[in-house]
Amino acid sequence: MWKKEGVKIGQSVGKSVPRRETWEKVTGTAKYINDISNPGLLHAKIAISPHAHAKIKSIDSSEAMKIPGVRAVITGQYYLILTGSPLADRPPIAIDKVRYYGEPVALVVAEQEYIAEMAALQIKVEYELLPVVLSPSDAFQKNAPLIHERLAEYKRSEEVYPEPGTNIANRTKIRKGNMEEGWKNSDHTVEVEVTLPQSDHAAMEMRCCTVQILPDEKVIIHSASQSPFVIRRAISQSFHIPLHKVIVHTPLVGGSFGGKAAIQIEFLAFLASRAVGGRAVKLVNSREVDMISSPVHIGLDAKIKLGCTHEGKMMAAEILHLFDGGAYSDRGAVMSRAGAVDCTGPYRIDNVHCDSLCMYTNHPYSTSFRGFGHPELTFAIERAMDLLAGRVGMDPLEFRFYNAIGAGDTSPTQTLLDKSNLGDLPMCIAKLKTLIHWDDHPTRETDGHLIKAKGVCCFWKNSNTPSDAGAGAVIVFNPDGSVNLLCGAVEIGQGTRTSLTQLLAERLVMDDQMIHISTEVNTETDPHHWKTVASRSTFLVGNAILNAADDAIVQLKNIAAIVLQCSPTDLEVGAGKVFLKDRPDMGIAIEKIANGYKFPNGNTIGGQVIGRGSYAMRNLTSLDPETGKGNPGPEWTVGAQAVEVELNTREYTYKIVKATTVIDAGKVINPEFARSQITGAMSMGLSLASREAFLFNNKGAVLNPQFRTYKLIRYGEQPEYFVDFVETPHLEAPYGLRGIGEHGLIGMPAALANSLSIAAGIELNHLPLTPEMIWRTIHDSV
Repeated sequence: MWKKEGVKIGQSVGKSVPRRETWEKVTGTAKYINDISNPGLLHAKIAISPHAHAKIKSIDSSEAMKIPGVRAVITGQYYLILTGSPLADRPPIAIDKVRYYGEPVALVVAEQEYIAEMAALQIKVEYELLPVVLSPSDAFQKNAPLIHERLAEYKRSEEVYPEPGTNIANRTKIRKGNMEEGWKNSDHTVEVEVTLPQSDHAAMEMRCCTVQILPDEKVIIHSASQSPFVIRRAISQSFHIPLHKVIVHTPLVGGSFGGKAAIQIEFLAFLASRAVGGRAVKLVNSREVDMISSPVHIGLDAKIKLGCTHEGKMMAAEILHLFDGGAYSDRGAVMSRAGAVDCTGPYRIDNVHCDSLCMYTNHPYSTSFRGFGHPELTFAIERAMDLLAGRVGMDPLEFRFYNAIGAGDTSPTQTLLDKSNLGDLPMCIAKLKTLIHWDDHPTRETDGHLIKAKGVCCFWKNSNTPSDAGAGAVIVFNPDGSVNLLCGAVEIGQGTRTSLTQLLAERLVMDDQMIHISTEVNTETDPHHWKTVASRSTFLVGNAILNAADDAIVQLKNIAAIVLQCSPTDLEVGAGKVFLKDRPDMGIAIEKIANGYKFPNGNTIGGQVIGRGSYAMRNLTSLDPETGKGNPGPEWTVGAQAVEVELNTREYTYKIVKATTVIDAGKVINPEFARSQITGAMSMGLSLASREAFLFNNKGAVLNPQFRTYKLIRYGEQPEYFVDFVETPHLEAPYGLRGIGEHGLIGMPAALANSLSIAAGIELNHLPLTPEMIWRTIHDSV
C-alpha cells in the first residue's frame, strides 16, 4: 500500500468514507431547487380536476385573471401535445377530458405564490361525468368503459404493446417450456390471488422546477429530478427546440424513490415560462398536490398458480399480473414488463406461462417506485410459495433453498445464468437461516393472547434498462495533482457521487479526498448519463469512470516516460506519482506533469491530463413479443429476507420485532452506505406493507391526500434491523459490484405477510396489512 501524508492509499473500495455533501447538509447550507429565488421570479400553480373521469365542457378563467398579480392562465388548448414514454398518451394539461382525480386542468402564473394559489381556486370548469374504472381487474373486463378511445394513434417508443379497443396499455408475454407437461408432473398445486394498492413516494422534498427561456431561445431548467438528460431530450422533442439549447441543472435532490424520474412538472413550468415571454417561473407542488396530481406508486391485482412434485420440486407457474398503471401509462408500461421478466421469483421453474399487463384505470398515473414492479411480483409469488410449501409439508425456508435458481438454469426470459450474472442465492438463504436462528426456535410461539411468528421470502431483480443505456465520465487533473470528476449521476440521497469517487480513487491508487465532485449535475458540462434509476448508476457511471481513469493513466505514463527516459510499460501510477515498477523510489510527482512538463531549458511536453471514458450496456436484447425470450439486463441481484412479528389476537394489532436481509452485493463499495441503503429500503417496505395506501371513494377521489391521513411508519415503530452480505462478483461491473439501492424493500411486504399469516393462522393476501384488514380476513372467512 502507498501512503501519502499518513493516509492509507489503495483501499478506497470497501471503506466507509463519509458522504461528500455531509457538511452542507448538517449545517443547513445545502441548496435544493426551492432554496433558489431570483429577483423577478414568477410562480405557477396547478388547478386540478375534482373528478376521476369526465369530459371538459368549458373552462372559465375570467375571475382568476381579475386578481392583481396574475400574469397568465394556461389550459390544455394552449399547446396541444401528448407526452410520455414509452407511450405518448398524456397531455401536460388535460385537453378534452380528465382521466384521474387531481389531473391538471389549468396552470396559473402570478407574481407571488399565494396569488397563483388563490387564482387557481377561481378557475371554473364545467364537466360531463363519465363512468369510472377503479381497479385493474375492473379495467380488464370486456365491457369496461374505455379510458383511452384513441389508443391506436399514440406514438410508441421502446418495447410497448398496447391493445386498442381495451384498457390494456401494454402486455408482456412469457412462454417458457411446456405447460401441459408441467401440470402433468405436478402432484401439488396452489392458486393465490393478491392485491396491492397504489401509494405515495413520500419523499421529503416535493417535486419542484424552475424554467427560463432566454432571448436567444436557450431554455434553462432547474429541476429536482433523477433524469436531467431525459428532461433535456423530452423538452427538445416536444417543443422542437435544438437539443443543445436545452440546459438542465439538478442540485441535491431531497429524496425520490423513483417518483422524480418521471417528466411532468417540467413540461408545465416550460409552458408557464413560454406564456409570460420567457421569464423565469417556478412551480412547486404542495404536499397534497404532490400526492394526487403527480405520478404515484403502481398497484397490482395478480393471480398465481404453482405446481410441484411430491418431493417439492417446482414444475409449473401460471401467472396473470394486472398492474394499476392509472390514467396514463408512463413507466407503468415498462414496470409491467419487469413484472413478467422476473415473474417466477428466484426459483427454477422450467414451465412458465405469464401475461403481465399495464392497465389503464381512473386512478392517478403510476411511475417508477423503488423496486420497479418487483415488490409487487415478489409479494404475489412468495405468498404462493409459502402456501405450496405448506401443501407439500416442507419447511418454508428449506422449500426455497431446494428450488433456488442457480448457475446453469435459465430465467423466465430464457437467459442462461451463471455465478457472475446471478450471484449465490443458496448462500444468502444459508446466512439468513443462521442470522434469524431459524432452527433454534419454532416458527410460531404462543404466549397467552400474544403470538410470535417468523416469515421468510427470497427475491431477485433484473435492472430492465434499455439495451442502449449508457454513461460518460471525464476526469480533469489539476496542477496540484488533485482531480475533478465530471459525471451525470444525480445525488438523490443514496451517496452515489461519493461512491463514484471511491471507485476512481481505487483505480488511480490515490487518496479519495484528492478527488473533487460537485453536488450538481449540469447537462451542458457533464457527460451524458441515461438516468439515476434502477440501481444502475455505480454500474454505468462506474464503468465509464474506470475507462476514463485508464485513459488518464496512459497519458500520465506517456509524459513520465519521456521525463524518466524509459518505456511507458515500465511505469506504474499511484500514491500521487508515476514511478518505475522495479524501482518505486524512482519516479515523478503527478503534480509536476498533470498540466504538461517543462524541462529546465524551457521546452514543454504534454498538456493538461484529461481522461475520458464511456460505457454502454452490452449484449442486451429486446424480448420476443410472443415468448418473452431475450436478455433484459446485465445481471440479477438476489437475496433472502425475514420478518418476525408479535400479533395481539385480542386487538389484532401487531408489533414488527425484527427484520433481516442477506443480499449478494457482488462487492460492497462502502459498507456504511450499503447497510444504510438496505435498512432504509427495509423500513420503506414495511411501511408500504403495513399501512400505506391511497383510499378512494366510489367516484375515484383520493380521500387521504395528506400526511395526517396517509400514514407512514414512525420512529418508535421500527423493528430491530439486521443486514448481511454475500459477495459473488459480477464480472462486468466495477470491482464486481451489484446494484443494491432498491433491493432491501423488495421482499419486505412478502415476508411481513408470510409472518402474519403464520401468526393469524389465515392467508393474508391483500395489502396493506392493517389490523382492520387482518380482522376482516379472519371474520369474513367464517
